[in-house]
Amino acid sequence: MPLLGKKMKKDIHPDYHKITVEMTDGTTFETRSTWGKEGDTLKLDIDPSSHPAWIGGGHKLVDRDGRVGKFNKKFEGFLGDSKKKKNVAKEEAPTEEAKEEAISK
Repeated sequence: MPLLGKKMKKDIHPDYHKITVEMTDGTTFETRSTWGKEGDTLKLDIDPSSHPAWIGGGHKLVDRDGRVGKFNKKFEGFLGDSKKKKNVAKEEAPTEEAKEEAISK
């Protein structure tokens, strides 16, 4: 069914305007978007020049608002590699003298 001669409905579509996008390295480009208002600048936290998926994972990820730190603190020791658990294990381990006494008894 061809749409020739049909018009779009009025006042139901978002405003589509020009904005400036600023990459993490400071470079900018202009595009059209429904984000913000005409002439606004969208500053990116992560983009293809800084995201591990595009650069091979060897780049430092930006910890905005401490989110990574909060995550790490929340799941500290989840896989059993906590420093606290290692210290407790060392304290509970019997000394060489205690081992010898146990053997001699």
